[in-house]
Amino acid sequence: MISNSEKQEAQVKASPDQQAPLLEIDHVTRRFERKPDFAAKLAARLGAPINRRTVHAVDDASFAIHQREVVGLVGESGCGKSTLGRIVAGIDDPTEGRILYRGQDVAHASGEATRKFHLKIQMIFQDPLDSLNPRYRIGKSVSEAARYHKVVPEEQMAEHIEKVLLQCGVDPTTQNRFPHQFSGGQRQRIGIARALALRPDLVVCDEAVASLDVSIQAQIINLFMDLRDEYDLAYLFVSHDIGVVRHISDRVVVMYLGRIVEQGTTAELFAKPNHPYTQALLSEVPSLKRRHSSFHTIKGEIPSPLKPPSGCHFHPRCPHAMERCKLERPMLKAVASGHMSACHLNDEG
Repeated sequence: MISNSEKQEAQVKASPDQQAPLLEIDHVTRRFERKPDFAAKLAARLGAPINRRTVHAVDDASFAIHQREVVGLVGESGCGKSTLGRIVAGIDDPTEGRILYRGQDVAHASGEATRKFHLKIQMIFQDPLDSLNPRYRIGKSVSEAARYHKVVPEEQMAEHIEKVLLQCGVDPTTQNRFPHQFSGGQRQRIGIARALALRPDLVVCDEAVASLDVSIQAQIINLFMDLRDEYDLAYLFVSHDIGVVRHISDRVVVMYLGRIVEQGTTAELFAKPNHPYTQALLSEVPSLKRRHSSFHTIKGEIPSPLKPPSGCHFHPRCPHAMERCKLERPMLKAVASGHMSACHLNDEG
């Protein structure tokens, strides 16, 4: 694992005050609407109303990522963090809002601008066995996109792929093997090499270590940090593992039911969590300092994104909920330098 001094140095290099954002998510919303099936269409023709079901996956999310910065995106399963990660990577388009890459709106761009954006933002998925084509030898999997987009001249491609594999800890002599012939950790390294082969500026890691053993997780996390130093990479690290996020991230963004409820530097947010949801999440993290403490889950279940609660989405599970919380949506406000939270309690005198 990297030392605290090395991490602090990296945070200074990635300070938002020293450079413009690499990527900005500006009021992004993503809704998925279920189209009526044949029976519903037939019923509609007979005069029955159509019940259109809309999933509110991401609701007015805004944050920025700077060069060399690691931003952790956390929340319960179903909160929309993976969808937001896919939007950042350009796999899904936002229903509303803007995605600014180096100041240019790429969410509504086309042609060469979109192609360059997709090359510079790559994604690593949770299960490499599913994300790697089982019929492709790994040499082809790693090189195909780089070859198609002519990242390097063809005569340099073999050397380029060999270098990338070596940097990710994969023996280049194994390029003729298939994904099933590797362990889970090695397959994840191959997935990282595939992303790195395109020379990205930002890598979206969607639960990239969740399926790995703890010892292998540490190796992959250290690999991420080594690659950041080598290529000046930035990461959006999507995870439900608070401990991993705390170790790897410079800043943390907390999501609940499609909304960002809190964001700030890792040190500030873990030392002084402001939003009741963040406080509840962090209280569930086991710690040697609290050996004899009893841990309690957040009461209730996360509501359905098909019908999210009014006002503050967290109010049905919040121990501090007021009448205002049921009626009015709280907006993100600064509670400290670089620390924002969306809670009506911050307005109370």
